[in-house]
This record gives sequence, structure tokens and C-alpha cells, in this order.
Amino acid sequence: MTLLYSDVEEELRAAVRGLLADRCPPAAVLKRVESEPYDLDLWKTLAGEIGVAGLLIPEELGGAGASASEAAVVLEELGRAVAPVPFLTSAVLATYALLPTRDTLLGELAEGRRMAALAVSFAASPYRPELGASLSVDGEGRISGEVTGVAGADVADVLLAPVNGDLYAVEVPTAGGIAVEVVPSLDLTRPVATVTLDRASARRLGACDLAEVLRAGAALLASEQLGVAEWCLGTTLAHVKERHQFARPIGSFQALKHRLADLWLDVVRARAAARSAAADPSAVSVAVAQSWNAGVAVHAAEEAVQLHGGIGMTWEHPVHLFLKRAKAGEIALGTPGDHREALASLVDVRGPE
Repeated sequence: MTLLYSDVEEELRAAVRGLLADRCPPAAVLKRVESEPYDLDLWKTLAGEIGVAGLLIPEELGGAGASASEAAVVLEELGRAVAPVPFLTSAVLATYALLPTRDTLLGELAEGRRMAALAVSFAASPYRPELGASLSVDGEGRISGEVTGVAGADVADVLLAPVNGDLYAVEVPTAGGIAVEVVPSLDLTRPVATVTLDRASARRLGACDLAEVLRAGAALLASEQLGVAEWCLGTTLAHVKERHQFARPIGSFQALKHRLADLWLDVVRARAAARSAAADPSAVSVAVAQSWNAGVAVHAAEEAVQLHGGIGMTWEHPVHLFLKRAKAGEIALGTPGDHREALASLVDVRGPE
């Protein structure tokens, strides 16, 4: 296993970064975030022209047949831009749930013609996959119940509902007995919703190992967190080189040099953890990546806010978008504490008696 980026991955990064720089700079995200959080036109371009929606889908099912490492590179760039697109929810979580079924819906997702969302709380984890859900299926195959905190549900064409080890597809525009209510969320660029189903008609797709799906999603979430941290570090470095105080750049002050050097080391470690989890999404690798990267993203965003001074505390500067994305990501798919507890068990490290 190598943690270095391949030429193909760098080409993919360049294509995604170029598009985002042109269509989705942080200032543009900030401008639209309260009125229209998702940029679906941008998503159509990413899916149709660059093909990111089908990266994890095999070629025989209409996708690109790429690996998780390519998807991780895309998530790094989306994190650097806090891009309001449903890549993680549709092209990662929903796709991972669908892959074992080999359903024809995968081809539609790969083309970007449809979007799906996994009807699971974004706060659920591989260790508590049913958190926030109370779904049941009756004898006629209709689903009832409620799931809180579902990311991507408000723009999904299909909801994928895991119930008792099986996966069901609920067509949002046509199925009756379904309500999707967006609720207030810290991260305005990734809304969450409460999904309520009342005997909604559904199509059984096959078996679903929800814990494994969430583990695979958590492995790639670490790359998005890395992207958030990288943007915060890079933007802060640029600011302290330009901002002058007492006739000298504030970046020349030793105390700030030490803080930024420590943060750089944290980000380098986060890159290694994210690359490892993408290449080998084992239980240990994922727990290591999430227990480290989630905190690094928050720390980098907090340092960015502080070191930007007064402007960093204003709504006009986009740094708060990154802090909110980092804080929301810290509790998504398992908190750092959840992953550290799991890691201790996996490597047989006992807690204090």
C-alpha cells in the first residue's frame, strides 16, 4: 500500500479543483447558503462532465470502476471548498449501500440523473448504526417510522431505507406517506432532515450490512475533513503573511510561528490517516482516521478564526463555514470518542480500572 497520490488521482484533483475554483469559491457558497444551500447545477457538471458520481460504481453497472482512493481525492477538494453538493450522501453512502444489490439504480446515480440518500441519521456510527431510526416493514412491504438527522434527504429522488438487515428503495416524488422536513443544522452547506414514513410503498433491493456501509463512509469522511483542515491552514498562512502589526507581518511573531508549525504537523498526520483509511478501510484504519481527523479539522478551523482576528468573527468572511462543517463532521458517522473507544477494543488496550 502506498500513501502517495497517483498521476490519475492528481489529474482528477486538478479537474475538480479547477471547476470548484471557477464555479464554487467560498464567497459564492457564503452568498447562497441561506437561500439555496445545494448547488445542483454544479452537481450536474461534476457528475456529467467529470464523472464523480459514478467513481465507486463498477464499469459493468455504468460507473467508472475507480477505487475509494479516487473518491477520497474528490472529497478532499470538496472539503477545501465546503462545496454544497450531495457527493458524500449520494455517491458514497447511498452507493455503498446499493453496491451489493447491483440494482439498476446504480447506473442512474452514476450518470447523475438521480440522487439518493441513505435514510440513516448522520450521527449514526458503525458501532451504533440504528441511532435515530425507528423503521418497520409490514406484511405488504410498506415502511413506517421516523429517522432523524438524515443528510441529503431534501434533494434525494430515492431514499434507501435499511430495515432489519434489508435495504428498501422509496421513490420520493411518487411514493405516498412520506414527509421530509429540513431541520435547523449547524452546517448550512449540508442540511439534515427528519424523514417520516407512513406505510410508504417500497421496493426491496436486498441485504444491507449497515455497519459496514457506515464504516466505509467514515473512512472517506476523513478525506473531507482533511480538505477542510488544509484550506484553513493555507488561508491562515496567507493572512498572517499579509496582515501587519507594529510595522511587521504578524506571521513573523514567534508565538504564531509555533502555533502554525504545530498545526501543519497535525494536518500532515491527518493526510496520512485519511490516505490509509481510503486504501484500507479496515476497522482499525477507520477508527484511527476518524479519531484524529475530526479533531484536526475543528482545531484548524478554530485557529483560522482566531488568527484572522476581527474579520474572522464576521459573517462576511467564509471561515465560519469551515468551522461549522468541521464541527458537524466531528459528530457525523461516529464521534472521535466513539472511534477511540472502538480502537482501544480493537487493539486490546484496556481502560483504567
